[in-house]
Amino acid sequence: MFRTAYRITGNAADAEDVLQTIFLRLLSRESRDSMIKQGSYLRRAAVNASLDLIRSRRDDRTLELLDVSSGAGNIDAGELKAALRRALGRLGPQSAEIFALRFFEGLSNQEIGRMLGMSRVLVAVIIHRARQQLQRDLREYRRRQK
Repeated sequence: MFRTAYRITGNAADAEDVLQTIFLRLLSRESRDSMIKQGSYLRRAAVNASLDLIRSRRDDRTLELLDVSSGAGNIDAGELKAALRRALGRLGPQSAEIFALRFFEGLSNQEIGRMLGMSRVLVAVIIHRARQQLQRDLREYRRRQK
């Protein structure tokens, strides 16, 4: 769960906060035993709690990622990852979860479909649309950086 949260948030402290949130949610639910038995619950919980954290902070980040005075126009990997995380936080919850399971956790469309109770074709469509939206968001980000 920590690894999943860290991949999405990009920050160890945030990943630890996500784990704490998940465990607190488990303690507050009467049906926690049945949820723990479902192998996918904890992974999905880590993905969703991480995305919730990103979404809660997106309005707090009013500063630009790049120093516009640099003029170089080059984007380093850390800045690109931060931009991707913010774009991911703007996706709908289902799209963001499926995208994270596919590309951060490496699950196949079929595995995701089984986990979420949908066809692999529907998973593929959602991933395709999410990628298109992320590409638009990242193009807009790059355009602002030039």
